[in-house]
Parts: sequence; C-alpha cells; structure tokens
Amino acid sequence: MSLNVPSPQRRLHIQAIGAKIFHSVNIISLFLMLTSGLQIYNANPVFGGRAGLHIPPIFTLGGWLAGGRHWHFAAMWLFSLNLLWYGLYVLITRRWRSRFVGVNDIKALQKTQNSRRLTYAWHRIIYTAIIPILLLALLTGIGMYKPAQFPWIVEMFGDWQALRIVHFATVPIVIIFTIIHWILGKKAGGSQLTESMFW
Repeated sequence: MSLNVPSPQRRLHIQAIGAKIFHSVNIISLFLMLTSGLQIYNANPVFGGRAGLHIPPIFTLGGWLAGGRHWHFAAMWLFSLNLLWYGLYVLITRRWRSRFVGVNDIKALQKTQNSRRLTYAWHRIIYTAIIPILLLALLTGIGMYKPAQFPWIVEMFGDWQALRIVHFATVPIVIIFTIIHWILGKKAGGSQLTESMFW
C-alpha cells in the first residue's frame, strides 16, 4: 500500500527589509540622476559639442543647467549614502557571503549542468562586477563636480573630456545591469522575489 505524501512546498524567496529600502531608494535616486544628468548633458553634449545630439525636455529634469546640477548632486548624495549604509548592512549581517562571487561560482560555470545553480552563479558575478562601475561613476562625478579640489581625478583620465566620456559610459552599463539583475532575480525566485525587492 502506497501513501501519498505531499511534497514539501518550495521555499519562498523574500527580500529582507534592508534590501527593500536599498532597492527602493536606489530606483528613486538613479531615476533622478539619469533625468537630471540628461539635462546637464544637453548644455554641452559629450559627443559633438553644443551642436551634438540633444535629449527632448520630456526626458530631462531641472529645466536648465543649474537646475539639472542641483537635482543631480542632491540625488548623488542620496545614492552614495544609500550605497554606503547597504555596504555596512551586508557586512554586519554577513550577507556578503551569499551576495558576491566566490570560487564555487566560477567552478559552477565550468562544470555544473544545474540551471538553477548557474543562475545563482551569474547573479553573484554581475552583482560583484557592478560595484567597481558604481564607484567609477561616483569618482568621475566628483572629479567633474570639484575639479579644482580634486585635479588628480581629472589627471587619472587624461583630461576633462575623457572624464566626461567615462562618466557618461557608466550610465548604460548601470541600466543594462538593472535589467539583467531583474531577469536573473525573476528566473531564480519568480515574480515574488522581484516584487519583494520593493514591498
């Protein structure tokens, strides 16, 4: 006689309250930085000078150069402080052990056929890879904001224009990361995981 034993339910993936706050503040600050950054860009486009490609006003924030700068740097402080406290949160709670890439993840890419394990490995890899990109965006932004106080930052990249190009290049990388991060999160834990990032 066989017994029908119900299979255990799959463990639900829910983000901790700290992660919810971090993701929510990040989305807000990144949106403000992106739209205000486009307003700053319009004053002197990175490619083509003042005659270069301009962004329609509907996609910008600030109304003019000074307004865009005010919004951009206010959002930058929000983003930076949010990144700092989350770094401390991950460190104190030891979540870094499951968030960032390790030797086992590299081995998984080479050997495992488990699609779920591969998803987690790739997630940790891109999660780790975005950290230097975010720091690069902040570094170049500070160099552009205070070139007199931090001339060594400008010198690191050769000149002012090269600094602007590098800063500008970090934007599409962050956008691509956000999309991949969301896709991998949904693949690993379904809609419930991605929705729990914010509420």
